[in-house]
Amino acid sequence: MTHRPYTPWLFLLPGLAVCLMFTIFPFLNMIVLSFTDASTLGGGRFTGADNFVRMAGDPKFWVAARNSLLYMVCVVPPLVLLPLLIAMLAQKAVPGIGIFRTAFFTPVIASAVVVGLIWTWLLDSRGLVNNVVEALGGTRVPFLTDSTLLLFSSMLVTVWRGLGYYMVIYLAALANVPKDLHEAAMVDGAGPVRRFWSVTVPALRPTMVLIAALSAVNGFRVFSEIYLLSGGTGGPGGASTTMVMLIQSVGRGLTGEVGYASALSLVLFVILLGLLLITLKLNRREDQL
Repeated sequence: MTHRPYTPWLFLLPGLAVCLMFTIFPFLNMIVLSFTDASTLGGGRFTGADNFVRMAGDPKFWVAARNSLLYMVCVVPPLVLLPLLIAMLAQKAVPGIGIFRTAFFTPVIASAVVVGLIWTWLLDSRGLVNNVVEALGGTRVPFLTDSTLLLFSSMLVTVWRGLGYYMVIYLAALANVPKDLHEAAMVDGAGPVRRFWSVTVPALRPTMVLIAALSAVNGFRVFSEIYLLSGGTGGPGGASTTMVMLIQSVGRGLTGEVGYASALSLVLFVILLGLLLITLKLNRREDQL
């Protein structure tokens, strides 16, 4: 049976059209708009690098960049280590292990809005946590009204939501660790801790680098956790605003500055691309070892 040379492309055409319309064109349009003073209502003239010069002198940009960087640095270590420990426990075939796995994976499939409402209820000044603290004789903690505590409370939510997702990745990687290596280590007299550091961790190093990259990218572009816990304000005076929140606040509404928001988005893209390139280089180095 013969077919025309362009037949396969006809099957790819719908997917390519969707990709072009909703991914490639918006990305190229963002690059163009970043060099203009376009607004939500359209128009805009070419302004060169004015948006980027403005960005360099914008205190809100530096606050958002600092918060995003701090967020990334703080959430990556627990999201690399804690899911590994949980996966080590979850891979054991013991009664009730299915419930254990489900309990940790449930936050992954939960709606971000639902998660935000739950944690707002827990951490609010009149929420469950503060009621318990007060009942124990302590003073209420401003988890959601102090800019620093709001940032770290959001980090807690991010780590809580990410445990189950990265646990699944680790479970898949642990299944590929050769049992012969563990058996050989046991013959040499290595205990569980020694086998973990000498066998499991080296075998999972590429996976750990991958999870570090994913969690770093997700941490730097965090939005929903802080937005929901702060009620959309970004904390007192916007002191807990992150890069994506700043882009959203600058570009929204009828008076939104789409040109400046596009410039912010382009800078965010370059930063995230740099993180991914670093990860690729680390993975290549691991493959050469």
